[in-house]
Order: sequence, then C-alpha cells, then structure tokens
Amino acid sequence: MTRVVVTGGSGKLGRAVVEELLAHGYDVVNVDAAPPREPRCQFVRVDLTDYGQTAEALSMVDDRFSGVDALVHLAAIPAPGLTTNSATFANNATSTYNVFAAARAAGITNVVWASSETVLGLPFDTPPPYIPLDEEYPARPESTYSLVKHLEEQMAAQFCRWDPRLKMIGLRFSNVMEPADYAAFPSFDEDPNLRKWNLWSYIDARDGAQAVRKALEHDATGVDVFIIANADSVMSRPSAELAAEVFPGVPVTRELTGTETLMSIDKARRVLGYEPQHTWRDQV
Repeated sequence: MTRVVVTGGSGKLGRAVVEELLAHGYDVVNVDAAPPREPRCQFVRVDLTDYGQTAEALSMVDDRFSGVDALVHLAAIPAPGLTTNSATFANNATSTYNVFAAARAAGITNVVWASSETVLGLPFDTPPPYIPLDEEYPARPESTYSLVKHLEEQMAAQFCRWDPRLKMIGLRFSNVMEPADYAAFPSFDEDPNLRKWNLWSYIDARDGAQAVRKALEHDATGVDVFIIANADSVMSRPSAELAAEVFPGVPVTRELTGTETLMSIDKARRVLGYEPQHTWRDQV
C-alpha cells in the first residue's frame, strides 16, 4: 500500500483528495494546521512554516507511521486578499519551500502540488492573450498569491534539475466548488461580468481529487504543469457567445462548442487521462 502525505487535507479540496485516495487503496496521512471536520485517516498537526516539523512529518512521527512514498501539497492561504500580502507570501512561499526540500531530503520522488489558475493572469482586467487558455504562454501573476504560485513552479523546476529522479506536477486548479455551492450558479447568468475574472471556470472538488490521483499515478520525471478545470463553464449561455461579448478583441483559436470550459483541459486529458465526472448542471 502506498503511503501518501496530503498537506492541507482538512481543506475544501483536501477533503476530496483524502476521500479519493482512500477509495483507491492508498494509506493517507493528513498533515494540516487544523484538524479535519470528520477524521477519515491519520492526522498530524504540523506548522509547515517550520522546517523541522515539516521534515519530521515527511519521514516519521513516533509510532504513527514511518516512511512516505508520495506527497500531495495543498496547504496554503488559499486565495488573494484573505490576509495581508506579506503574510500570504511569508506563509505560502515558506511552506512550499519547506515541503519541497523536506520531501527531497526524505527521498520522496513523487510530488503533486496545487498551483493555481491565477498564474494565467487572473483576474482578467487585462484580457487573456487568446481563448481557450492553455499552459503554453508565460505566467502573468497579478497578485502576491499568484506570484507565489508562479515562484513555486520555478522552484519545482530547479528541484527537478538538482535531482533528475524527481517527478513534480503542479496542478493549476480553477475555482474549487462543492455540490453545496451550486445553488448560486444560475444567478451568474444575470451578468456575465460577475465571473469573467476566470473565464467562467470552476473545478468540482471531486474532479480536482481525480486529477491529483491521476498525477500521482502518472509515470514521468521532471516538472510539469496542467490546468485543471471542469469540462463546462458556470454559465448557461454558449461559451463562444460569452467570449465574443465580454472579450471582443481576444483571438479565439478554435471553434467553441456549447458551454465548454474556456480553460483548456486538453493537456490534462491527453497526458494524465483526466476526465471530469461531475457538473453543476446535475445538481440544480
């Protein structure tokens, strides 16, 4: 049985990831500053800004466990504006460095972490370079939170250069949603500008968890990044119509079908075998 440490396993996406991995036979340890609402696996309270605690959590904690096979790093202040910029940078950058460095020191070569759609240039007050978006253009961080996510991707590239055995996959998650959130979705149709900030995209936490598992199971070395969104948008209107109305000067690089996502998941589908299974349209 593969033992996976999930940092931030008590959070919105973390809970779904823990459930997904348990359902597929993994031995999961939740490492977080906050305990889970419902204990589903071993839990260890850790301050990830402390390297010593982080290193211990990725190697051995008394008689709880010894040895870790893989790491999923989700723990972070999860969005811009929740605290001051300097506090966001200090917490998120330090935590990620500590996790990456401790994993390498512990000999963990399979690492998946939460990057973010924000590195694509969110919010799109400055329009995107083209639609649908993909992973091919340089990062455009517009907030301190996004800046840290960009730096994490650069950090991972250097860790993989230092150690060619490493596999480090960054998942650029869209706005994470649970079924309880979907009751609000029909109201978004009233004004397309309400959700233009991320091209009307979202990710069901359960599909985000699927992407994490697929990334863990992907056989590769080196660093790679993937946009992870649902297959559809948060809107009822056709995506081509929304793009033409709200971003009239932005090139559309291919024909858009129905309400498909404008955050391209083609790479994740092709490389990881990711395929969303959930949609808000089944819930409301």
